[in-house]
Amino acid sequence: MEVGFLGLGIMGKAMATNLLRHGYRVTVWNRTIAKCQELVALGATVGETPAAVVAKCRYTIAMLSDPSAALSVVFDKDGVLEQIGDGKGYIDMSTVDAATSSKISESYVMGKGRMIVEAVKQKGGAFVEAPVSGSKKPAEDGQLVILAAGDKTLYDEMVPAFDVLGKKSFFLGEIGNGAKMKLVVNMIMGSMMNSLSEGLCLADKCGLSPQTLLDVLDLGAIANPMFKLKGPAMLQGSYNPAFPLKHQQKDMRLALALGDENAVSMPVSAAANEVFKKARSLGLGDLDFSAVYEVVKGAGGSGQA
Repeated sequence: MEVGFLGLGIMGKAMATNLLRHGYRVTVWNRTIAKCQELVALGATVGETPAAVVAKCRYTIAMLSDPSAALSVVFDKDGVLEQIGDGKGYIDMSTVDAATSSKISESYVMGKGRMIVEAVKQKGGAFVEAPVSGSKKPAEDGQLVILAAGDKTLYDEMVPAFDVLGKKSFFLGEIGNGAKMKLVVNMIMGSMMNSLSEGLCLADKCGLSPQTLLDVLDLGAIANPMFKLKGPAMLQGSYNPAFPLKHQQKDMRLALALGDENAVSMPVSAAANEVFKKARSLGLGDLDFSAVYEVVKGAGGSGQA
């Protein structure tokens, strides 16, 4: 099976590598072409543009940083739309807002967004959104959780590849549902990271051992892999980016917009977003999202900047 892969950042590189190691023929593209070379050494070929990748491959996966990048790769010159056609599928695994997924999907259906529904039959492209829950290590280990929506036939055809990339895939129905689920998950994750940061800071300020707090948490009802993995590194001030803080803040912003659209009050998430924004303003955006702990520590544990 030949698969195209657009975007070789922290997540995309790991995911494309897993496909290669499981025998898939992979054609890759990245804005910074130098990032493709490590994949070439593993057997990948390089497409000069997104359009060239789509022209070569029946299935093309994208793993891009934000909605702007996701739209650019589709709509810009030499983009996906120039070569999407009969029998080809596009799978966007980026974390974007539901409106972006819908816009991308409609453009395949409508033929560059200009014509009427007959263009679907003429164009023949199929679209699945499939954002993932998980960061660098799960991506490397093929242990992501895949949250898919859109064309069910294309989803079924991609299940073998999804089984390489993740430990479980969910089909959630119509376009937008995958993006919404991912934003809800990441909103909860960001709020939890802020709470952990405040707890570690409070423990330290009142004379308790933060490491002992982590040990206690790991034995209780709120034990979870994130606290277990991130907590010790946070205490050491180590923030190698498995999931960059700037992307976590982007997801918090998108989740809050979704809440506004649906008239859901989310004061906890709104407060957490402000702390992530403060961290970005302090130049921590490229560090792991757990670096929000530095903001909490700097504010004396109040979480207010």
